[in-house]
Amino acid sequence: MLAKRIIPCLDVRSGRVVKGVNFEGLRDIDDPVTLAEYYNAAGADELVFYDITASAEHRGLFTDVMKRVAEKVFIPLTVGGGISSLNDFDRVLKNGADKVSVNSSAIKNPSLIREAARHYGDQCVVLSMDVKRVNGVFKVFGRGGRDQTDINAVEWAQKGQELGAGEIVLNSMDADGVRGGFDIEMLNAICEKVTIPVVASGGAGNIEHFIDLFRLAPGADAGLAASIFHSKEVSICDLKEQLHAAGVPVRRIQK
Repeated sequence: MLAKRIIPCLDVRSGRVVKGVNFEGLRDIDDPVTLAEYYNAAGADELVFYDITASAEHRGLFTDVMKRVAEKVFIPLTVGGGISSLNDFDRVLKNGADKVSVNSSAIKNPSLIREAARHYGDQCVVLSMDVKRVNGVFKVFGRGGRDQTDINAVEWAQKGQELGAGEIVLNSMDADGVRGGFDIEMLNAICEKVTIPVVASGGAGNIEHFIDLFRLAPGADAGLAASIFHSKEVSICDLKEQLHAAGVPVRRIQK
């Protein structure tokens, strides 16, 4: 069985890492370069960098901070925010990204997924999905959770895979920042319908939540979190040791 991945996430606004609850009430956390160095040394399997206001502000991703982050890490780096063309893919890949995440632009122009996969390989294309329950149905949201669409999230995940996405990051807006645990129901609904890796995002509050994630949603390939890692309430080393003890395959840190 492949090792489950643990992925910290840097949500960046105006050059600073921020965090909110249910995609709202953002507060300042730290310098992204400092955090990137910390996670690189702490045993993270990958790192995600989101310029979280790029789409809402109708601009491209700021590559200056992202490039500085890329220079400090030697683990796979996924970058997203304001990615709307192959030129954007090219720009962030040349500045150190290993994978590129698309969300709002893919909703507007699904063919971007296919074009990017053909040009750079599906391993470079990550479909990020911000999803919330609307009248009991999983619906996709755009522009950092600001715009509700009528797109069924399960169908969108399937379409993303068909178009060539190599991975899905499933962000549960219901669980985001609440620290009540990952959205197992939502994850299983998506994982049952796709074969590409699915990264669980939103809801992590403690180590038990990660153990529950991989036990109750075995199709999930990775767990992504932000605030519990940023605050150092949970260390990645301790998390991996407890996952290993619980029988979850992980890449353990050499001591």
